[in-house]
Amino acid sequence: MHTQSDDPSGSLGSHGRRPAPDPWRDRYAARTSGMIASEVRALFAVAARPEVVSLAGGMPNVSALPLETVSAVMADLVLRQGAVALQYGSAQGVASLRESICDVMTLEGIAARPDDVVVTSGSQQALDLVARVFLDPGDTVVTEAPTYVTAINTFAAYQARVAHVPMDGDGVVPEALAAVFARLRAEGRTPKFFYTVPTFQNPAGVTLSAARRPHVLDVCRRAGVLVLEDNPYGLLRYDGEPVRALRADAARGHDVVYLGSFSKTFAAGLRVGWALAPAAVRDKLVLAAESAILSQSPFTQLAVDRYLRTQPWPQQLEAFREMYRERRDAMLYALTAYMPPGVTWTTPAGGFFVWATLPGGLDAKAMLPRALAARVAYVPGTGFFADGGGRSHMRLSFCYPPPERILEGVRRLGDVVAEETGLGDALGAAAGAGRSAGP
Repeated sequence: MHTQSDDPSGSLGSHGRRPAPDPWRDRYAARTSGMIASEVRALFAVAARPEVVSLAGGMPNVSALPLETVSAVMADLVLRQGAVALQYGSAQGVASLRESICDVMTLEGIAARPDDVVVTSGSQQALDLVARVFLDPGDTVVTEAPTYVTAINTFAAYQARVAHVPMDGDGVVPEALAAVFARLRAEGRTPKFFYTVPTFQNPAGVTLSAARRPHVLDVCRRAGVLVLEDNPYGLLRYDGEPVRALRADAARGHDVVYLGSFSKTFAAGLRVGWALAPAAVRDKLVLAAESAILSQSPFTQLAVDRYLRTQPWPQQLEAFREMYRERRDAMLYALTAYMPPGVTWTTPAGGFFVWATLPGGLDAKAMLPRALAARVAYVPGTGFFADGGGRSHMRLSFCYPPPERILEGVRRLGDVVAEETGLGDALGAAAGAGRSAGP
């Protein structure tokens, strides 16, 4: 990953010094050239300073988690199943947890068999395993624009090319997706898969509309392109039932590989995610996992499984939703109150992120040092495009800071934007009510 530097440009090392020459530079595999910097990780050191309000990282907030209960569950696990929990396990994952995962996925309309689930170290490992199984150097992956920054990094590490498809407020545009497939076909390229975060998307916060979902699936089916559905935020809808997953409505189960995670709905530190895949793909993922890590951690898997089976998990999920809804509302209020005219933003119905667009050709990446000097951090939009786009955009995360810190952070950011637009602080209160926009 990227250097843990205070310098957002990444030019300095983790202690503020320029890195020493690397004597092994000429020995590395060619694919290491694709291990590109993460603009999110580059901000972590400076954003972690107590005087900085970080609207950058998408860290889940575990303050709503009953830690005493979690501690009791883990203690009981060691007492009752310690000999199993502390031993090697299966690369596919503990059978009882795979059963519980199937129960969780029914909340999004998915009917699945435990045999088709592969447990992973977070959904990020599932993404890496899929890339490892499918991608050769020079292959093409199609993604939304913008898209998850670490997905871009993962595909680059496997020396794949990324072709973007535009989105609007209703998610990826099916006609644009079909046009990208047609262009690639004319160029003699067949995409290995279409990677999408269709629900409460990272970074844009938008959700693929119910009307578009069958069209997107049909476009991919007609083109013979696998859908890779990454859905870590799907259960964090603030109002109403969870959005039905793409995998739930795929005409053929082998058209979609679904990635899920407990990082956002239980505890990120346990690193438990999964892939639901067709049998042939599942077998490849298990083999890839075996060669990478031998086996997943039985302890963390059994801890999650025991928690799901013995605790009122749906009520805990609702507590997370209420906490994040309050923070989302604080951010939307602050954006309306403090942003100068011309700034637009999305209004997420769930998840962690708002996608803001700056007016007048302002460059969010160039503006970042001034924002950090004003003690507020965000992620420039360039990190979410493989083609250098996104300079006028910012990802603003509301999941971790308390509401009062969100208000203060957006106020500071609004002042910076006003200065950049030449409007000054006096116009900060002139922001129009309820402005919103697609990505």
